[in-house]
Amino acid sequence: MIYLNAFLVAGVICGIGQFLVDRFKLTPGHITSWFVVAGVVLDSFNLYDKLIQFSGAGALVPITSFGHSLLHGALARSEDLGLLGIGMGMFDITASGITAAIIFSFLVALIFKPKG
Repeated sequence: MIYLNAFLVAGVICGIGQFLVDRFKLTPGHITSWFVVAGVVLDSFNLYDKLIQFSGAGALVPITSFGHSLLHGALARSEDLGLLGIGMGMFDITASGITAAIIFSFLVALIFKPKG
């Protein structure tokens, strides 16, 4: 059942993104930014954690989980360091994902020649 829930939740998230692209002619960059913010907003009302419990990877894989991770890291570190911890904590949880994205994009850039 968790596989079906994951498929449905990720499909709905992607469907919302496709609807926004088609209806409002937004660029993928706009959609990505809005989805990160949506993840933060949903997490601030404790809704994103419930969505993760319901669908597992269906909510952890899309870009909305990046906003969720940013907020969790910021809040965890702000308890220890106060206001300064907010800026530092955002990158604690997400550091491995950001590092992997940089390394893999560098490797792909070495292998393939970009057009244009």
